[in-house]
Amino acid sequence: MQFGLSESQQILKDTARKFFAGECPMTTVRRLAETATAHDAELWTRLAGQGFTGIVAPEEYGGMGLGKVELILLMEEAGYALLPGALFSTVALAVPAIDALGTPAQKKKYLEPIAAGQARSTVALLETEASWDVSSLQLAAAGDKLTGTKLFVTDAAIADSIVVAARNGVWVVEANAPGLSIQPMKGMDLTRKIYSVEFKNTPAEKLGGSGSLARALDIATAALCAEMAGGMQRVLETTVGYAKTRKQFGKPIGIFQAVQHLCADMYLETESSRSAAYYAAWALEENAPDAASAVSVAKMYASDASRTVGNRGIQVHGGMGFTWENDLHLYYRRAKASETMLGDATFHRERIARLVIDAPGRAKEERAEVATGK
Repeated sequence: MQFGLSESQQILKDTARKFFAGECPMTTVRRLAETATAHDAELWTRLAGQGFTGIVAPEEYGGMGLGKVELILLMEEAGYALLPGALFSTVALAVPAIDALGTPAQKKKYLEPIAAGQARSTVALLETEASWDVSSLQLAAAGDKLTGTKLFVTDAAIADSIVVAARNGVWVVEANAPGLSIQPMKGMDLTRKIYSVEFKNTPAEKLGGSGSLARALDIATAALCAEMAGGMQRVLETTVGYAKTRKQFGKPIGIFQAVQHLCADMYLETESSRSAAYYAAWALEENAPDAASAVSVAKMYASDASRTVGNRGIQVHGGMGFTWENDLHLYYRRAKASETMLGDATFHRERIARLVIDAPGRAKEERAEVATGK
């Protein structure tokens, strides 16, 4: 593993930082957060124009065909900017699932419009048990029809298709399919809307490839960890900047050791989360034997770290950190929502135990699945 980014990767990261700063400043984030869907069609078109919507889609389907490391670099900068809308749901969740599980014809059907910026997608996984373990799924298709409910589906209202995980396969439901009902749910993150999705004898197309949904979810989880690290970086920078300018007793509060300790801890949590996310992406790209456990280590750490960084950032800001006018609370909301998304720290600790301690036989199977892409 190279411990530094390549020249092209650094250019991608810098380009994304400049693009999001110019096209999605905090004024835009706040404006979209107050809308029903947090979606801006013009912003989505500009994202597609940069190639971001097709960053990991294969070139034969109109994408850029880049790797997992490039994906997390993009997601890290999206997290830094607190980008609203369906970029994560589409590019990090749905695209890897369709790419892994779809046939060539299905990939052409669904990935080409996404890469061109003409469509959005998401993945429906959670049910009433609220477990991210795919083995706990209850919804099952009868023939080519789905009946049941999925909860906490991100950006479902603006998706042109929904990838649905069921006990008997992974299916795609078109947004205009009969029997499909989408209702908003209350969520903590104002920039990423969540929905309940109900299927009543709804027509669906089964993805016919031989890939692994678990691997696709690992890619999404690594991307989410990077997005969380980007948000932590923004909170850290904002907090350090405040500590340098806010004066108490005639001196900047940043000179007080207690404040310095908080900022140092935030820096440690941020850098460690970033390193874990980068390694997880590299392990997935290289089909490393420890790829699955690396993803869980990254998410386990980031889930706790993002909450801690948010807490300490608000603590340094004092009462000001709780005000609506301060951007810090928006990042904290994202951190709290992301903490449980795709599995919280407890879920991933248990997964690591299954992979490493409790079931070495199953660990070998999962590592083999990662290595073969199944």
